[in-house]
This record gives sequence, C-alpha cells and structure tokens, in this order.
Amino acid sequence: MELEDIYRQDLSLLIALQILVEECSVTQAAKRLHLSQSATSRILSRLREMLGDPLFSRVGQKLVPTQFALDCYQQLQQPTGQLIEMLSPKAFVPNECQQHFTLAATDYAMQALIPFILPDIYNKAPNIKLEIIPVQHRELQSQLSVQGADMAICRAIGQTQQLNQTFLGRVGVSCLLSAEHPLAHQALTLEDYLHFPHATIAISDGVKALLDAAIASYPPRDELLRTPHLDSALALLQFHPAIITLPAGIAELAALKHRLRVKPLPFDIPPLDYNLFWHSRAELDKAQQWLREEISNSIRRLLKAE
Repeated sequence: MELEDIYRQDLSLLIALQILVEECSVTQAAKRLHLSQSATSRILSRLREMLGDPLFSRVGQKLVPTQFALDCYQQLQQPTGQLIEMLSPKAFVPNECQQHFTLAATDYAMQALIPFILPDIYNKAPNIKLEIIPVQHRELQSQLSVQGADMAICRAIGQTQQLNQTFLGRVGVSCLLSAEHPLAHQALTLEDYLHFPHATIAISDGVKALLDAAIASYPPRDELLRTPHLDSALALLQFHPAIITLPAGIAELAALKHRLRVKPLPFDIPPLDYNLFWHSRAELDKAQQWLREEISNSIRRLLKAE
C-alpha cells in the first residue's frame, strides 16, 4: 500500500481498535470514545471491512480478540505512542534544548549588547547553537522569512509593519575623546565639535542624516573615518585629536577599557528606538519564544527601557 492509499483510509478507526482490544466491550469502548454504543458498533463493522478480519468473537458479554486483532494491537503501540508524544503539549526545558538559532544584529548590538546577554543565555541553555549575522535593514522582511534568520535586533528602518516586534529601549549618541585631547577636561561645545577632525562609528545612514541635519547650517565636519569597527577609530587617536561619534553604549564600554573620555553630543538628536523583530513563522515555537523573552528582558535591563 502506498502513502496516498493510507491517506484515503480513516486511520482514527485504528485508535478505536486499540480501545476495543483493551476494553473487550463495545459498551466500555463507547464510553472512552465518547460515542453511543450503536456508533461504536458501526466503527467495529467498518474495522472488520477495512482489515478483512472478524477481529472479535463474542463470549457472553465479552468480546474476545482474534490473533490478528492482538497482532494489530501490538504493532500499533509504537506509532500511536509517538503520536501521543508529538501531539501532547510539552514544557520547554532550556538546559535540554539543542536548537540552532540565527540572530541578525546591527554593529552596535554586536558590540554593546550581545556580549552582555550571551552569558546568561548560555548559563540557562548551554547546548543551544547561536549564529549571529549582520542585519539587512532594507531587506528585513526577507531576512526573517525566506532567508532564515529567526530574529533581529535593530531599528525600524524600511518595511517592518508585517513583522512581529517588541520594544527593547532607546540608544543615544555620544562623543569619545582620548585622555590627551585638548577638550578632555572641559565641556564639549558645538564649535568644538565642528572644529576637530572626526571618526564616526556604527552609525546607520539614517542616524548620519540626523547628525548632518542638526549641523547643516554650519561648515561640514572633517570626517576622517567612518567604520563599524571601533578599533580602527582608536588607532586614529594616535595621530589626530579626533572626536569619535558613536552609540552611547559603545562609548561607555570603550572609555572604561581604554581610559578615554565620554562627552555628550553638543546638540540634540532623537534617541534611537531599538526593537526585537521576528517573523510569524517563529511565533509559536517554544524555544524561539523562550529565547526572545531572554533577549528582550536582558537588553531592556541594559538600555533601562521604561
């Protein structure tokens, strides 16, 4: 018999056969099946026709299964047990999970957020596999659906209305100076900001536009370097009294590690809203739900989201 032939059979009858063998009574089987006795008798007739065997003989008030019925019962134990296992709701156990996840993230998230949330995640789920890839802002819908990324940590750029999302927090923009910079021990003014050479780190085109718009009426900055990698800009500080413009979280980390000075941006731009995005294909997966909750809670603490 081919698979399509099995599809055309009423396989629920085989479940009824198991119950009839266990109960040896149409009346008791009817109670377990929540059917009337006459409906259960009709099921037995259909079983006899489908399997080509009488299946039971009556001895007094009891049904006695044939050897064929007993053989069928034994053969059905494993597949029906597997079906029960598959269809029964299961609690997600993080330390038993071995699932592979793909997380898309911005340069900022890779440098300032993910290193701080991974230890707690792996402490709870030590056997998961994580792959972290660059986010594709303009193709986020495709990246989270057909390209296979499970979730993304980024700003809402482009079409995100059809994606599920949760707010993570807001990210500001700061300035970073070397300890030997002429402005290291004084407030940074707009005039100072425009006067000294610059490096810009991990700032998207949208944020770059906000920066440029805020100082559009002034002479352009002397931007020597624009890169997602902080180390490149730090190397520049050896040769130039540069001001590094970068997301606030990375600025604080770099200042602690390299003994640098953090200065607030000397003009206002809106903070950047960071969200966690995912496609509906991953909505109900228990492991995905758990990881999304872990990431969201951890990043909200880091960003002090309200």
